[in-house]
Amino acid sequence: MRQTTQGRSTNSTIKDVQNSCDERGIAIQKVGVSDVHLPFLIKTKSGSFQSVLAKIKLTVDLPQEFKGTHMSRFIEILSDWSQKPVSYREIEYMLTDTIDRLQAKRAHIDINFKYFIEKMAPVSGFKSMLDYDCVFSGNLVRGGHLDLLFGITVPFTSLCPCSKEISQYGAHNQRGIMKAKIKQQPGKFIWIEDLAALMEEQGSCQVYPLLKRGDEKYVTEKAYENPKFVEDVLRDLVLTLRKIDGIEWFEIECENYESIHNHSAYATHIECVES
Repeated sequence: MRQTTQGRSTNSTIKDVQNSCDERGIAIQKVGVSDVHLPFLIKTKSGSFQSVLAKIKLTVDLPQEFKGTHMSRFIEILSDWSQKPVSYREIEYMLTDTIDRLQAKRAHIDINFKYFIEKMAPVSGFKSMLDYDCVFSGNLVRGGHLDLLFGITVPFTSLCPCSKEISQYGAHNQRGIMKAKIKQQPGKFIWIEDLAALMEEQGSCQVYPLLKRGDEKYVTEKAYENPKFVEDVLRDLVLTLRKIDGIEWFEIECENYESIHNHSAYATHIECVES
């Protein structure tokens, strides 16, 4: 066996075990890498990009005759693409690249990341950054079109209509979250900033990272004048998503972290939108 100067064998003489034949007759639908943390560049509505820390899962299918896949190639692909601003088209290119380099029929990717949007306090006008948990989940079959889901989690404030109705003064309110996953028609796309803004309008009031006294008065009174059950928030969000051009399917969840109970109020809805 020929040795390198460090006393190790060269790649040409190392046996490729993962490329050997497997005789158990079991194909694997998804095999690859998970919990890969890399900096990624996400395209913004303003035309620039935002650098985020992404947690990624990238997989391909594996025919029954192959013993294993080439794990190092997944990291090579992700490292290459982490330096380029990512949106719908780039994810399609990334999965096409994965299919070609892994000689697969299909590839799948989940990119989870925190996205920051500047918020302006409603009275004082002070600006601050609010973080949103987001995910791009893409699936591509060789020769086909990208099947992409976009998900986002948005915080909100809700005020209980029942509490307001039966109390002589005041009403209990709480922070909640809305989660939306949407699938759009090929060629259609909604910016993270736009979807977040539409969702925030469905609560009793928006959540702001930075509030002065005048702002706090405003959000308290706004929520009081706009009471909503978790069911109200969910239904209003359904009506809003139905109006977005090009949405084929969506799944939404709403959860109120109750302030007077040791449990949450929860609602969910899944819908295929008629074209």
